[in-house]
Amino acid sequence: MINKWQEELKKLLNCDLAQMYPTARKLNRRLHFFVGPTNSGKTYEALSHLKKADCGTYLAPLRLLALEGYEEMKKAGVKASLITGEEEIFDEDGTHISSTIEMVSYDLVVDVCVIDEVQMLEDDDRGWAWVNAILGSPAYDVYMTGSVNALDAVKKIASYLGEELIVKKFQRKNELIINDEFTSIKKLHPKTALIAFSRADVLSLKAKLSKKHAVSVIYGNLSPEVRKEEARRFRDGESDILIATDAIAMGLNLPIKTLLFTTAQKFDGKSRRLLSTNEIVQIAGRAGRYGHHEYGHIGATDKTTLEHIKHSISLPVRTIKPPFRVKATTAQIEALSSHIKSRNLYDIALYYAKNMKFSGPFVAANISSMLEATQLIEKVGKGMSLEKKYILSQAPISTKSPLVRSAFLKFIEFIKQEKVVYYKSTIALSKNAKNEDELLKAEDEIRKISLYLWLSYKFPDIFVDVEKATNYKILINKFIENSLKMGIKRTIQRVDDTREIRNNKNKSFAKKRIPREKRTF
Repeated sequence: MINKWQEELKKLLNCDLAQMYPTARKLNRRLHFFVGPTNSGKTYEALSHLKKADCGTYLAPLRLLALEGYEEMKKAGVKASLITGEEEIFDEDGTHISSTIEMVSYDLVVDVCVIDEVQMLEDDDRGWAWVNAILGSPAYDVYMTGSVNALDAVKKIASYLGEELIVKKFQRKNELIINDEFTSIKKLHPKTALIAFSRADVLSLKAKLSKKHAVSVIYGNLSPEVRKEEARRFRDGESDILIATDAIAMGLNLPIKTLLFTTAQKFDGKSRRLLSTNEIVQIAGRAGRYGHHEYGHIGATDKTTLEHIKHSISLPVRTIKPPFRVKATTAQIEALSSHIKSRNLYDIALYYAKNMKFSGPFVAANISSMLEATQLIEKVGKGMSLEKKYILSQAPISTKSPLVRSAFLKFIEFIKQEKVVYYKSTIALSKNAKNEDELLKAEDEIRKISLYLWLSYKFPDIFVDVEKATNYKILINKFIENSLKMGIKRTIQRVDDTREIRNNKNKSFAKKRIPREKRTF
């Protein structure tokens, strides 16, 4: 016979997700999906509905896009506020909010909510945020924008919810032309974008091309502010060539006439593989921006890459299939902790991932990045409340960076002891970086500042040095911008090797004890 404890645990592990969002369930919502390729006007139309509404929210996939959405609404005379993990700009009379998708409020009822780039629900690490937003955004009209591969997924979620779904299809506004021959990097024309898939390759290409061209670069390790400035330089004609990773595939509107792939492969964190049709289509769509060019041209810098691009882009995109990932709530974590008799967040999160069951087409999110963070938290945060540990597990950290990893561990110690932590820069700034390692250190310092600012909103009494951190962020971003404009020397080690060398140095440094009351980060 199943005892009461087992019955309660079984009930806890069988979740009806729809009922976890009672505010949304009371609204009789209408779901709209504006589906189409890049450069089809779908996001523009969705935002038009948002601006006309008495109140609304824009949920962006990136902080850069949340800022652009905020600025666009302000230009249109809409009283708006900006909310991201790192910054908040409140208009006391504001009727609209532009935010990153993880910052959505499930209690604030609005007329219109726009969920951008909904195909991101497939993403291993962040897809849960889109699924949760679709399930629970408390708006009478929810407008989703995305590519056709997400259509089946959106239909299945709408069916599970029993809510009306209105689909509107958009066509690309101008034609994409695939080049017949590959293009040598020695024969590039203005308004050309080169696509590489690593920071090292982007900077290597920049070093080669800067002798002949003015070059902008965009890659994932750059802060949103620097990406925005590099994009502006290209948009305003201060640079004629753009070199970028697939970081440009989402949301950046650039006057690219010709887009050239420099390789047909990418490292996805696990292995080196060929680009998929979905990836190629999403990136290629950035060519031929409507209003700038009559056509967009797609090509490659070598024959083998061009053949793969030609073959793949002719194939249908792969449809996103269920199950769709969702993430545990704080209440679920607390309840599981009570049932499995553990306050170790790593054990609880792992138990959730392995045992949670859901009604509908859902599964517990792949929380590998969260589990990695929980291991660090449990290392120094024993005795902290489960709520605090769960908040920290969602912090924007990169464990590949020794600097960020070390800072995160120290920040946890300060939170545990409830002691104030002041920001102190760990790099000395000159006019620009002399080599790639100096640039990498500056990029990592920006990540550390971003972590500090994120924590300042969660623990404002501990992370009090917001103004100083923000000012240093501006200075370091300017340092990075100057470095990218002026060019830097190539270092012998690849980026991963450089990080390993610095990691060993940090281990040696960690042995030197510093009086706790004098520590600043």
